Amino acid sequence: MSSAPQVPSSYEELLALLVELRERVDRLEAENVELRRRLGLNSSNSSKPPSSDGLAKPRPRPGESKSSGRRRGKQPGAPGWTLELVADPDQVVGHRPQRCVNPACGAGLANGREYGRQRRQVVELPDRRPQVTEHRLVAVQCAGCGQVSEPAVPDGVSGRVQYGTGVKAAAVYARAAQFLPYGRAAALMGDLLGVRVSVGFVHQVVAEAARRLGPFTSHLAALLRTEQVLHADETPARLGGGFKYVHVACTPALTLLHVGGRSKADIDAGGVLPGFTGTLVRDGYAAYQHLTDAEHAWCGAHLIRDLRGVHETDPSGQEWAEVMAGTLLLAKQITEQAVAAGRATLTAEEVSHIRACYAGALAYGRQQNPPDRDGRLSRAGTLVERFHLHRDMILRFTVDLAVPFTNNQAERDLRPVKLQQKISATCAPCKDWPTSPPCVLTCPPPPNTT
Repeated sequence: MSSAPQVPSSYEELLALLVELRERVDRLEAENVELRRRLGLNSSNSSKPPSSDGLAKPRPRPGESKSSGRRRGKQPGAPGWTLELVADPDQVVGHRPQRCVNPACGAGLANGREYGRQRRQVVELPDRRPQVTEHRLVAVQCAGCGQVSEPAVPDGVSGRVQYGTGVKAAAVYARAAQFLPYGRAAALMGDLLGVRVSVGFVHQVVAEAARRLGPFTSHLAALLRTEQVLHADETPARLGGGFKYVHVACTPALTLLHVGGRSKADIDAGGVLPGFTGTLVRDGYAAYQHLTDAEHAWCGAHLIRDLRGVHETDPSGQEWAEVMAGTLLLAKQITEQAVAAGRATLTAEEVSHIRACYAGALAYGRQQNPPDRDGRLSRAGTLVERFHLHRDMILRFTVDLAVPFTNNQAERDLRPVKLQQKISATCAPCKDWPTSPPCVLTCPPPPNTT
């Protein structure tokens, strides 16, 4: 049992107790605000992934729907695919009535005159029968000198029986493009194509394809270094039994991924960003700051998400966040209109207006988030100072219209990593290998067994 509180015996003791209680209340209120903030975090106002939202995924509020107003399905002008009749079908089946359909007649139509004809075609998969090519290597003995001559073995024909490049390409496609686990990729090869392969074979050909990509990735890195604008990002993944990060450097036409940690050296290991002199679009991760040869642009979507996280916890006390978000969106609209009009830059008046709105939002933020008695800033106050310190990087897209407002390009190019994790499931069955197929991202390569 706790002892009863001591009753102050003097004015000084009472005053000291009040000060202590006041400090305790302030501390508990701060903890309460922080706990409420954490409870309100989701993928729309923090760096939490959308998969963590679960059933509590936030629904768009009235007026905030992401709908573009376009109808569902194929959009006008988008490329489509329509089945067309082919001129030389593989098989033709004729259908001709044998007797007249008139109930009062019913005569045979063997000598009837053809009145009309329709063509209807059905496209079907071929029979599941692998095509086997036999190479017969004939050795010939010379009748004159008796020397035996053997023919050259065709390229790629290294064993008595082997799978061809088409089978290998299909296995790599199922694993690397459709993200199927090794076991399911092997099953697909047998069920759909009639080629019974082992799980180890799938792993072997995927590893071979990866080795063959070496010259291509080197050339790709060299091309990326010459670009004017690059997008960079990273996302966590489990690989080889450990926790890694998948890094991306990309443009709308080129994408290069590499795996490592999250340090500066890991970022540089892709061979693209060191020495890059263009503009690097990224989020606020500090490990990119050592890339001093490049101009930096901060992703606007990340900034608006941070502003939303501050505003939602205290709408009346953090109105500056809404003002700043509105400023960024206004600047985005102005730059998009300028690009649509074919302009290379914004006018001096447009830039001045954006910067004035930005400065006003900063001043409002400092007014609403003064430092405490010890000079420390709250989380919201720290965010205000971030917008002050990195003003040029945040507004880079307004002075260089080749720089997009967001880093969505990198986000899209990293999405397959999460898609692979989703399709390949978790590491649960790996303890039962080889009786259960392994997951792809968390397990070491399976043995090359049948």
